[in-house]
Amino acid sequence: MIEIEDVGEIRKFRLARTFLGRPIYYTAAYLVDGLMIDSGCAYTVRELAAALEGLPLRRIVNTHSHEDHIAANAELARRFKAEIEAHPFALHILASPAEERPLKPYQRVMWGYPEPSEARAIGDTIETENHRFEVIHTPGHSPDHICLYEPEKGWLFCGDAYIGGRDRSLRADYNIWQTIGSLQKLLALEVALLFPGSGRVRRKARRDLMEKADYLLEVSERIQDLHRRGLGYERIGRRVFGREPSLYYITLGHFSVGNLVRSFIEDRPTS
Repeated sequence: MIEIEDVGEIRKFRLARTFLGRPIYYTAAYLVDGLMIDSGCAYTVRELAAALEGLPLRRIVNTHSHEDHIAANAELARRFKAEIEAHPFALHILASPAEERPLKPYQRVMWGYPEPSEARAIGDTIETENHRFEVIHTPGHSPDHICLYEPEKGWLFCGDAYIGGRDRSLRADYNIWQTIGSLQKLLALEVALLFPGSGRVRRKARRDLMEKADYLLEVSERIQDLHRRGLGYERIGRRVFGREPSLYYITLGHFSVGNLVRSFIEDRPTS
């Protein structure tokens, strides 16, 4: 499934595999001034490529190397002769996604394995014909995560550095303190429009970024207090978040309250 919407100069593509005619989980790709930001999952490659026919596409930038953001890279590079760029940490994963990042069952069902693609390391800026984007390293969701910021327009393409809602679970390979640090880094920018990986464009960007950062810091204080009082991770999780959310069962424990509590305690910076 593909939904297409123009947001000023930017063409937004919301992409999802469907089950019984309904989308399972949306991810987004954006096209602006010949630059494609992310490329969706394996199940939407043909739809995205068809939707781009006749449009200028010269470069592809991946915000990070997760399977729902990189899968059309190879097809779009072949079809449009587009160059692919990503953070240096992402390059080996893009080149061999199945070997470098084996997928859990839910990931195979929802997004599938991307075709390998060859990319080069991105620099500090990306320049198109009419725009100049700053490249900002924003780890936490992934060590290779970057955001693109266009300061004259106030556009921030943030991938999954910002995800709406209140986190009640975490993947074992995420780092919640790096996520908080990345959100605080983004809060220092003058952002008019936030373009996240979900495709739900945020027009009150600073408010939304601040609310997310404040929530995570508030949760951290509660967890640290309970930890100082000698409670174990499981009891802390029940006190702060209650039962495991449905995501725990869908992902067979890949996302869990325990992972979130552990990251708040063990990944906390020492200085």
